[in-house]
Amino acid sequence: MLSSLSAFVKQRRKLLQLSQPDLAAKAGVGLRFVRELEQGKPTLRLDKVNLVLRLFGHELAPAPLDRSRLAAQL
Repeated sequence: MLSSLSAFVKQRRKLLQLSQPDLAAKAGVGLRFVRELEQGKPTLRLDKVNLVLRLFGHELAPAPLDRSRLAAQL
């Protein structure tokens, strides 16, 4: 999931022709956070992730799991 999240953020940022510093300023987060998000850091504050995603009209939220895949893992 992190790789798709980081790719999504990077793709949207570039689509809007924003630099990482621009994105950080508009989202109200630090430049380091944006870099770590785009690099797929596995531990990030979800509230800050949502600050960035809201600029693109998205947010992280609980999603149902595919029960058949879950049962296969158990």
